[in-house]
Amino acid sequence: MKRCPTCNKTFTDQNLSYCIDDGTPLISLPDDDEVTNVRPNTVNDYPTPAYQPPSYAAPESPKKKKVWPWVVGIGSLLILLLVGFVVAAVMLVPKMIKRSEPIIVSNSNNSQNENSNLNSNAATENTNSPNTNAQPGSTTPPPDDKEVVLSQLKEVEHEWTVANLNADKQKLGQILADDYAGPNAQGRIQGKKEYIDTIERDTSIQKWEFEDLRLTLRGNRATLVGKVRFQLSDGEQTFDFVDRFVWRDNRWQATGSEVTPSE
Repeated sequence: MKRCPTCNKTFTDQNLSYCIDDGTPLISLPDDDEVTNVRPNTVNDYPTPAYQPPSYAAPESPKKKKVWPWVVGIGSLLILLLVGFVVAAVMLVPKMIKRSEPIIVSNSNNSQNENSNLNSNAATENTNSPNTNAQPGSTTPPPDDKEVVLSQLKEVEHEWTVANLNADKQKLGQILADDYAGPNAQGRIQGKKEYIDTIERDTSIQKWEFEDLRLTLRGNRATLVGKVRFQLSDGEQTFDFVDRFVWRDNRWQATGSEVTPSE
């Protein structure tokens, strides 16, 4: 018997000299030589560790949820809502009040605001105003100082303009003389009653200013000539005017007015 020293394969054919698998020269073996069989290791060849039961671990008690973060969060939200409400009130309330107020017409020339409700005679007036506190039934002569008369008529012009813009019929009844006559917007002559009955409110004019005033004074009659410049929301307009007045019932009253656009 022969054995391959490389692969340990044995052959009984005595005529073989080399291994038929790998070509290694064969070694002759005695007849009683036994091939050592190598037994592969199995699982049973290794010692099995002794069984060890798992140690007991007590279950953890559930954690108690904290309540204070919720309280703080809800409180903060309520504070923010309250602050937002206060801010909104501070911003919106003045606007609502302003919208509900009557129209106020301002005049830059005498630096004072005229309330749209001029039905009350308690409004502030110039001390030289012709309509101040004459005793009923008393008669005072017309002023003959041109500076005083110019100041008085200028005040009347302001009151007249405010009354026109607000369609204040009661105030117009005081300013216009009973024999008033003047052209309307269409050029037709109208009297006091028609003037007051057809007046309409005008909200387009924001302020106005009188310019180039010239006064002619003859006894109880006065004529005021000049320009009035109206400031509108979208521009301005300028008009030439000639207004005539008479001193009657201790005040100046308008007897006529002519207004034309300035060139």
